Amino acid sequence: MPRKASNKARKPVLKTSKTPEPVARKQAHARPDGWTDVLVIGAGPTGLACAIEAQRAGLKVLVIDKGCVVNSLFHYPANMTFFTTPELLEIGGIPFNTANMKPTRQEALEYYRNVAQHYELKIHQYEWVKTVTGEDGEFRVTTLDRKEAVHDYYARKIIVATGYYDLPNYMNIPGEDLRKVMHYYNEPHPYYDTDVVVVGAKNSAAIAALELWRHGARVTMVVREDGIHRHVKYWIKPDIENRIKNGEIQAFFRSRVLEVTPEAVRINTPQGERVLKNDFVFAMTGYHPDYDFLCSLGIELSPEQCRPVCDPETLESNVAGIYVAGVIVAGSSTNEIFIENGRFHGQLIAADLSRKLASGAA
Repeated sequence: MPRKASNKARKPVLKTSKTPEPVARKQAHARPDGWTDVLVIGAGPTGLACAIEAQRAGLKVLVIDKGCVVNSLFHYPANMTFFTTPELLEIGGIPFNTANMKPTRQEALEYYRNVAQHYELKIHQYEWVKTVTGEDGEFRVTTLDRKEAVHDYYARKIIVATGYYDLPNYMNIPGEDLRKVMHYYNEPHPYYDTDVVVVGAKNSAAIAALELWRHGARVTMVVREDGIHRHVKYWIKPDIENRIKNGEIQAFFRSRVLEVTPEAVRINTPQGERVLKNDFVFAMTGYHPDYDFLCSLGIELSPEQCRPVCDPETLESNVAGIYVAGVIVAGSSTNEIFIENGRFHGQLIAADLSRKLASGAA
């Protein structure tokens, strides 16, 4: 059974963001901006699916996101095509119509906008949830909007569906804070006729390297492993491996970046250190959930994979009244949960909410 927050929540293995702190108010007095049955933190596909299912159960729902609707998808590469088929991205029973076997990023953005509009979901974009206090049945959520105005909301239940794409895994090396270093890849055109280093060997790194090379960049990959990752999609893996074999893309395996300077990248290879002439670096080193935020809510995390402690049948965490949904349920194993299976979390949560709220429980 879920219990209330403990002050002894386990610290996660990975930490890169700061625990939310109290918000300095410009207003003279706090005022409630709204009461709701369920407040969903995160407006990605899973967060929207949770909101739809809770709304179908007759509950009043508010969704809050620090970015736009499906913010992570918006920041995917501009020309990206999903690896999956459209019906596996559907939420709320709304068909995802496309003429293509696999939908594009642009089609997905339009689809999720249309779903949100169809269900008339109440979504507050560009508000950052800073603190969640109170207890089951009487939670208080404080947010900060783009104008740095503070808002207070009161909710009976909380669903955390914050995803993981906003927090990259940093290399923690000198020069990583230079403007030439990026942890997100968008499109290849600005990098024509430049020297680009791509760090990593999974799907995102392989796709970035191939697109950059095809659009006139001189691409070098720096990879810790012995080769391109085995999980790279079957139609991409031979392509990138052939480009490397033909010398069209240079690759250093069993290697790592030591330092980035304005003009170069210093790497360690099995043959010793090398200095590469460089204009831009794409560190495609992966992403992780906001563990510190989860801990600030009192949610306990498993010691190795940072999985939130929760009931697998209801997804209610160890903190009574706070549910987790989407990829954060898998902790650091972010390759276990995608839109395809995370979209069903809303049904599990809504069923439990219906039982508890209909029975008069908190």
